Amino acid sequence: MSANLKPFIARLAAGETLSADQAEAAFDVIMSGEATPAQIGGLLMAMRIRGETVAEITGAVRAMRARMTAVEAPAGAIDVCGTGGDGAGTLNVSSAVTFVVAGCGVPVAKHGNRALSSRTGGADVLTAMGVNVDAPMDALPAILAAAGCVFLFAPRHHPSMRHAAGPRVELGTRTIFNLLGPLANPARVKAQLTGVFAPDWTRPMAETLAALGHESAWIVHGMGLDELTTAGSNHVTALRSGQISSFIVEPEDAGLPRAPVSAIQGGDAAFNAAALEAMLQGAPGAYRDTVLLNAAAALIVAGRTDDLRHGVSIAGDSIASGAAFAALQTLRRVSAVT
Repeated sequence: MSANLKPFIARLAAGETLSADQAEAAFDVIMSGEATPAQIGGLLMAMRIRGETVAEITGAVRAMRARMTAVEAPAGAIDVCGTGGDGAGTLNVSSAVTFVVAGCGVPVAKHGNRALSSRTGGADVLTAMGVNVDAPMDALPAILAAAGCVFLFAPRHHPSMRHAAGPRVELGTRTIFNLLGPLANPARVKAQLTGVFAPDWTRPMAETLAALGHESAWIVHGMGLDELTTAGSNHVTALRSGQISSFIVEPEDAGLPRAPVSAIQGGDAAFNAAALEAMLQGAPGAYRDTVLLNAAAALIVAGRTDDLRHGVSIAGDSIASGAAFAALQTLRRVSAVT
């Protein structure tokens, strides 16, 4: 095994941080399979205990992007995803937002995975709804063009991540890898709505996206959730044309009623899939309101509006017109290609 990771571990052990270039080099060693499990664990925990910096996250994302299997997406495509790790077990929000936003005419290249910290992940609920998350790689651009949305199954696009899988499981705690997934969309989108598991991460994640050349983003956290919620106050850091600002969003700002997090409590994949389909077909309630709030934010990120209330109206029309449900139906059909 290579000893190339040792200088970086020594630097961290001395209380220093890594530059973006150093972090990129260190994570390239990990993702090439040249680091031992002990070295990987040591590097990850040294960064976690001190607190990962924007430069370190930026460099790690660069290494991850350099080795990913990319896919073409049209200009203006966005991603809607979260870091996971909130442990709340809610209904799937970002997957539902995908169809609502696609129904508004905004292409969505959704990056996601199976459940890791939650009960039902994006890949799980989509599979339960009849979407093929393992569609051929070369068919993904055509699927996106036909349905207005596509699911990019993270393990297929980031095979080099497997080299860190063992140490991550054995450590059993959050590491920098929990932050990297939402920052390494295989379609190389320049705009995204991303939820994080703690409010303190909204600004560092936005600063990282700015350093990576993104044009527009909202990084959000709501009342313990890695998404916007109607349960109370939401922490948001927005990136727009290189400018970063942080603010609080209340459900009333979007003209939506409050509801406790328990009102969107989820279950297994079949349960969540049924709730998602019912919502897309017009079922009212807290789940629909939560999806509308997040869809409105995504529409702001995509440049379709600059006002949450207007965004809620556009998103509501996507559901009422049947466009959101049609996006799901089309994705089911075209993803079935073999």
